[in-house]
Amino acid sequence: MGMQVAGSTILVTGASSGIGAALAPMLAERGATVGVLARRADRLAEVLERCQVHAPDSRMWVADLDDVEGSVAVALEAWDAFGHLDVVVHNAAVPSRRPFPELTAEELEKTFRVNFFSPARMTMAILPRMLERDRGMIVNVSSLGGRLGIVHEAAYCATKFALCGWSECMQIDLTGTGVETRLVIPGAIDTEIWESPETGPPLYDGPKEAPEVVAQGIVDAIESDTFEHYVPDMKGIAEYKTSNIDEFLAGVAQMAADAGGEAHA
Repeated sequence: MGMQVAGSTILVTGASSGIGAALAPMLAERGATVGVLARRADRLAEVLERCQVHAPDSRMWVADLDDVEGSVAVALEAWDAFGHLDVVVHNAAVPSRRPFPELTAEELEKTFRVNFFSPARMTMAILPRMLERDRGMIVNVSSLGGRLGIVHEAAYCATKFALCGWSECMQIDLTGTGVETRLVIPGAIDTEIWESPETGPPLYDGPKEAPEVVAQGIVDAIESDTFEHYVPDMKGIAEYKTSNIDEFLAGVAQMAADAGGEAHA
């Protein structure tokens, strides 16, 4: 069915930079009242100001999705503040780039808290209210790394694979209700996720899309009647991997070796 952005109330996580910072003002310009959520108050305030030019009732919440219970509380607070939420866009994520043998339990757990457990628990908290209204949409922003493995990104890919499976099951189980799910799968996007030295450098050094490209893709996904959206369209890569997994793994391992990185596949 899709959801018209104009007139909707939409909560966007990870809104202080990158895709979220591009998306929130775009939604406001199209007539949505927007709630923005992120952990950096100063940058979030700048995004909110851009939203309020078009949607004066937009609001912001400062929270770190590493705190799962705190994230759930903020989702419910946003619902109460606006009176409802038509759409929640789970966009926030942290990178994790570490050769598998060097990955720590702490890094694995943090990546899952931010990238999967917080969005999953936030959805669980507000879903009964959406079902009661018989209206709502959950938009989960995964990654191409949620459809195929990436060198040195076992923890990150695990969270994004989880988000894909979670989204598919949500869409199945909510069929016949007024609540829908959208899954957005970005490729390489020019955001700060590439600039996290504490998680190790990325091996990929190719072209990247602007955040605005994915933001527009999310707007299109909200208003569409289809579940899955690759932005840009790299579905063919995922289909190739599925058709010949052994060849795919060997090829990625060789690419990593050629680039000077050691692949632990």
